[in-house]
Amino acid sequence: MNINDNSIALNNEIAREINDINLAYILLAQKMVKQDKAASMIRLGIGTKLADMLANMSITQIIKLSNSKFLIFSPRLDDEASIHAVGNEEKDSALQRAHMSILMAGRHSAAKNQA
Repeated sequence: MNINDNSIALNNEIAREINDINLAYILLAQKMVKQDKAASMIRLGIGTKLADMLANMSITQIIKLSNSKFLIFSPRLDDEASIHAVGNEEKDSALQRAHMSILMAGRHSAAKNQA
């Protein structure tokens, strides 16, 4: 196997893993929306239209959507301060959870207002 073959194999493996992540994420998101729409919208950082769309997707639609070479949802923790807040073990865990809830709710509200 030469370097190009290794690169292709790695790219194929990464593409399969991205598909798996997408599928797992969409299935979990759909389950969350069906169980508690309001809470899931905050936890997922999505609006009403996307929540309704997720809830009504068929398994065929979910599989088609998940088959992408790109992650279809972006990480919520996209800055150093947020990652530090989650990973900071010095804080009391209840206080840390409350702090993250406030941060995530604020991001959800800001994203909703931009849409």
